Amino acid sequence: MTQKVIIDTDPGQDDAVAILLALASPELEVLGITAVAGNVPLPLTQKNARIVCELAGRTDIPVFAGCEAPLKRQLVTAEHVHGKTGLDGIDLPDPRMPLQQTNAVDFIVDTLRTQPSGSVTLCPLGPLTNIAAAFQRAPDVAGRVQRIVLMGGAYFEVGNITPAAEFNIFVDPEAAETVFGSGVGLVVMPLDVTHKALVTRPRIEAFRSLGTKVGHAVAAWTDFFERFDKEKYGSEGAPLHDPAVIAYLLEPELFAGRRINVEIETRSDLTRGMTVADWWGVTDRKANAVFMGDVDAETFFALLVQRISSL
Repeated sequence: MTQKVIIDTDPGQDDAVAILLALASPELEVLGITAVAGNVPLPLTQKNARIVCELAGRTDIPVFAGCEAPLKRQLVTAEHVHGKTGLDGIDLPDPRMPLQQTNAVDFIVDTLRTQPSGSVTLCPLGPLTNIAAAFQRAPDVAGRVQRIVLMGGAYFEVGNITPAAEFNIFVDPEAAETVFGSGVGLVVMPLDVTHKALVTRPRIEAFRSLGTKVGHAVAAWTDFFERFDKEKYGSEGAPLHDPAVIAYLLEPELFAGRRINVEIETRSDLTRGMTVADWWGVTDRKANAVFMGDVDAETFFALLVQRISSL
């Protein structure tokens, strides 16, 4: 039975790989892709989402543009990681497929209202602005979401944009606070997991050796993407963050975590955007998320290569 999903994203090389994994997986019915400002501004993220769909030969997937700024803050972007286009590493043609006229937030609301209640999974790969805006605009739709599987946050790995905060949550902590407090079942892929899924040289070459246009693009993106994190962390490769969300939908047994309480810090200048994860159960706050802590990286990358080989 196929799972109905909406992918909410700010592509980003790792977002692009996550989208490709979803489009290569017949178990998933991608109802639409909603773009949000994050890694790069909205005009680029909505364009990049369409570029990835065309690369995959899936011009049937509707792409919507959503929020161009966080709910209450100035936009912080990450060109220092992803390059000025967000998809630096390979030159791909501008998309010919159209951007949908409907706003992404309206699409999320309308889809959750028209699809059977409890049948749609939301898959945010960037800041949570679009999802929070949908819940604020139409509070009834939160109760119709099957679950939210998101990439964001960190606990043991602490922060990658500030000492305390992961980028996606830091960009719009108020949106994250809304989503984490929404009552929807959450599965969280934090840096604690993604930093265990490193794109090493052999893993990049496995994509390149597919000998396909898509395989070449993934290798080029991961080649570009890894230079920043290898230098920063001194690791043998860069973490490939966002595909963990899609991999969980396909093979949840690859991941291990705990159902715990996670709160979002919005007030402190020092720790703004921190995901305060009660991993050890030291508070009496109610559990609101399955917070992942480990991944079988070898099987994760084998799944990625196998699926992407079909595009």
